[in-house]
Amino acid sequence: MKKITVILADDHIIIREGIRALLELDGGFEVIGEAADGRQTEIMVLSLHPDVVVLDIAMPQLNGLEVARRIIQQMKIQPKILMLSAHGDDAYIDQVVALGVAGYLVKQTSALMLTRAIRAVYAGKGFYSPSIARRLSGRPLRNKKAVMELTTREREVLQLVAEGGANKEIADELNISIKTVEKHRQNVMNKLGLHDTAGLTRYAIAAGIIESSVQCTILP
Repeated sequence: MKKITVILADDHIIIREGIRALLELDGGFEVIGEAADGRQTEIMVLSLHPDVVVLDIAMPQLNGLEVARRIIQQMKIQPKILMLSAHGDDAYIDQVVALGVAGYLVKQTSALMLTRAIRAVYAGKGFYSPSIARRLSGRPLRNKKAVMELTTREREVLQLVAEGGANKEIADELNISIKTVEKHRQNVMNKLGLHDTAGLTRYAIAAGIIESSVQCTILP
């Protein structure tokens, strides 16, 4: 019987090790790669073509939602994506649903449910944690003015700004000029109707782009 090939993407090594041990114990899966940040995940998925990507939402450099967008945009034959998060906030859920991602589990989910979820999404079915499934039932998608109107580059800049990056650091990270960073930053502010870094950070937290612990020190 063919084993389901899996890439694990989470910035916490203890979580990756725990999931890997669980999947190896089951015997029906083969972990073909592990990634600790969003950029590494994107490169790994594009090169290894796994059946399923178990993808944490809150990761450095590129968050899991942005990685999922890029995978969906770039790959003709897409792996099934199962999102993991410590949070079940509506901001996260709405974006996951809008992207068409196959499943969403909160990290409090049991180990048994994780293996069930991977098998389900591999088979082409949707799979959500019970608490999320109940909230989704009959609930219209909330208005996401925002993130969905930003370009891919603007979302990158927004995340890096919210993570505390200075313009020069962001320019070096994205291999673009400081002036280009400033232009993207201003475009983001204009589209979101925001005027400072604190506002961008609050927005990034509310939209599920970063976790509140990342830059809570600059919030009032």
